[in-house]
Amino acid sequence: MLYLYLQTNNQKISLKRILIIQTASLGDVILCTPIIEKLHEVYPNAKIDFLLKKGYETLLLNHPKLHHIIVWDKKENRYRKLSKLISTLRQKEYDLIINAQRYFSSGLITVLSNAQQTVGFSKNPLSIFFTHRKKHKIGTSEGNPHETERNLSLIEDFTDASNFPMKLYPTQQDFAKVSQYKTQQFITISPASLWFTKQFPKEKWVELIRNLEKHMVIYLLGSSKEVNLCNEIILESGHVNYLNLAGKLTFLESTALMKDAKMNFVNDSAPMHMASSIDAPVTAIYCSTIPEFGFGPKSSKSHIIQSSKALRCRPCGIHGHNKCPKKTFECAYTIPINQLTNLVT
Repeated sequence: MLYLYLQTNNQKISLKRILIIQTASLGDVILCTPIIEKLHEVYPNAKIDFLLKKGYETLLLNHPKLHHIIVWDKKENRYRKLSKLISTLRQKEYDLIINAQRYFSSGLITVLSNAQQTVGFSKNPLSIFFTHRKKHKIGTSEGNPHETERNLSLIEDFTDASNFPMKLYPTQQDFAKVSQYKTQQFITISPASLWFTKQFPKEKWVELIRNLEKHMVIYLLGSSKEVNLCNEIILESGHVNYLNLAGKLTFLESTALMKDAKMNFVNDSAPMHMASSIDAPVTAIYCSTIPEFGFGPKSSKSHIIQSSKALRCRPCGIHGHNKCPKKTFECAYTIPINQLTNLVT
């Protein structure tokens, strides 16, 4: 069997079993998929596992380049399950663990895993115990690396410095499920975000829809928690050619639908990365955050929309807030709607 080898302390070790750790948000998992792609390219016979948070496992379901998906339930008996998880990982005897998170819990998993080699970002509070550490720097100016590049830097010592794309793998069944929605030209709107200040306001989505041509088919996407928001947007817009698909499609079915849209309108959130993972056209609306942070869209047909007004308060944070610190939310309300409508007319 073919394996590449890493020279460490004058000893050659083969990388046959590898684990990637990313138990944060849905978008963070997608941003780690280039690591899977590159590891499989360099180590085609290695067994690559992925550890993620419960609820997101279907995102990587039937992934052709993963051996096993490991799920950590963080909500119930979190630390008891953490102890059991660590015990399970120790038994797997990984040659390499790649920790793409910067939190204590993932650091603890990495350190106690008994893996031969461990790598993570130096911002992780337990990175001093990793065998390899990489810097993770988020800047505010153009030219800063994308998060996918920062993630890929974790495996430079085991591969090289080349870039690989984000990639998800909707199945034929996923595409078949959504084929019924592709009989006419359509757009998708994913109106929600985990953070209030990263979410284009409801009334702005309504304004966008009111300015679209009446015949345009609109599909609203999201989780079951976002059904009401999607309903309110459509009802207030008065648009009749629509379908609220929030809570009705899986992550991969939504991704398969996005593939053939005329445009996918998203926030700075996971649906943006879903579109990028399949090279679907995407327009990302930035409110309190900025694309210079390095989390922007990567599709070949990508657009970034943001306020042109110089706001001293923007950006007000990397992850956003539950409410606008200034109570004005100018970064969202000063975005002209014609910047969006011009992309589909």
